Amino acid sequence: MTKILFFKLKEAFASVLPVTLIVLILSFTPLVDFTTTELVVFAVSAVFLIVGIGLFNLGADLAMTPMGEHVGSGLAKSRKMVLLLTVCFLMGVLITVAEPDLSVLAGQVENVIAPTLLIFTIGIGVGLFLLVSIIKIVCKKDLSQILLFFYMALFMVGALLIYLDKDVFLPLAFDSGGVTTGPITVPFIMALGVGVAQAIGGRGANENSFGLIALCSIGPIIALMGLVLFSTGKLEYEISSSAYSIEASIGAHFIPTVLKVAEEVLIALGLISVFFVALQAFALKLAWHRLTQIAFGILYTFVGLVVFLTAVTVGFMPIGFVLGRELAALPNALVAFGFVIGMVVVLAEPAVHVLNKQVEDVTGGLVTKRSMLIALSIGVGISIGLSMVRIIYGFSILYYVIPGYFVSLGLSLFVPKLYTAIAFDSGGVASGPLTSSFILPMAIGACAAVHGSGDSVLNYAFGIVAMVALTPLITIQTLGFKAIVSRKLRERMVMKRILSDDDEQIIEFM
Repeated sequence: MTKILFFKLKEAFASVLPVTLIVLILSFTPLVDFTTTELVVFAVSAVFLIVGIGLFNLGADLAMTPMGEHVGSGLAKSRKMVLLLTVCFLMGVLITVAEPDLSVLAGQVENVIAPTLLIFTIGIGVGLFLLVSIIKIVCKKDLSQILLFFYMALFMVGALLIYLDKDVFLPLAFDSGGVTTGPITVPFIMALGVGVAQAIGGRGANENSFGLIALCSIGPIIALMGLVLFSTGKLEYEISSSAYSIEASIGAHFIPTVLKVAEEVLIALGLISVFFVALQAFALKLAWHRLTQIAFGILYTFVGLVVFLTAVTVGFMPIGFVLGRELAALPNALVAFGFVIGMVVVLAEPAVHVLNKQVEDVTGGLVTKRSMLIALSIGVGISIGLSMVRIIYGFSILYYVIPGYFVSLGLSLFVPKLYTAIAFDSGGVASGPLTSSFILPMAIGACAAVHGSGDSVLNYAFGIVAMVALTPLITIQTLGFKAIVSRKLRERMVMKRILSDDDEQIIEFM
């Protein structure tokens, strides 16, 4: 176990180091001016971030992934469809309600929408679309057609919000789809899909196991749009200065911050554990040594997430805000930094490593972790760079998301279904805790410096999480398109070589 933990910590160190070095190097330039306290807290937070990611990844391997697979396969094998759908809906709602990423987002817009209302609305959206995902696996339906239908419905509701002059909430709605697929939700839901698909079996079971994250990312967007659609009155956004101050997070405030994070993680893991124990008693009947391994994995996951989320809340959120605010004075530097930090920040997202490992395992090495990381890094870098351009010039997010989703949905008609499913899952996974706790505050800081506070922040800064979730859809499907073109070219070259061969070929029919 110690050897495995050391490997996980080494992997986490390689992931976090680029982000930390870029910020620290930038601190020695005239572009930004950090206080000594900010730099020290950030550096210490980076160390804890490494520890947190390492422990979480170990816990995910020992507990979260096996639990999801056992629940999915056990319920699917029971052939009790009503029980399977009921459990999936409840788990979708409750896990999302307790997802730490969602709490981070809700806390940053609490003066616009009540956090409890926002969280439960999004939770119901995830629960309903998790049902759709399971039905899709059981009935073996094509993911591309389902995605096309629901995205068309999503854009229709968005058009209605524009007609009613409520489009200021569109960026927040699109962001909600990204933050729900966080470090607790992703390993469990992905493993749940694998378990159900393998229990159902049949051709294409591997590609059928992907797509749950993709569909569960649509539900919150439509649910939040529906909430805004039926809301009354005009709401105004204000920046909470205490949320982006390191001084407000350390000292006497540090212990309450840790306890709050620990409570959120405990609730999330507790809900999953209670469901799992109930299913173990009535359906799964796993051996004791398996249960012991899962128990230790849950403990590692709990400690890792508490350390990780405390580090990003205390050290990374305030630094992100300061970076955005000060780089906004130099628009070109802001865009360039956004691109570079986007390429490396995705490496430090815990759930990305879970996705990459599962993709490599399920595809038998056809899609490697390295190619996935490169595609994700390029995609996220482009998305954050484009988001900074949007903040500078102040235009609607629809100018990005409508063409972006049309391109990604169009590509899904030409690339292998496996790549489409992986791409749409990776979009949700890439937008994890660091995006909502570091990149989003950076966008808020930049927008506040360029446009001032108020609704402009809600309109132009928010939406960056949605952009992070969008571009990997295109980059990873481009990988699939490239694979098809390369294979066709190889086949054509082989045929050309055969046809141009001067040697006489004699075929005898017996």
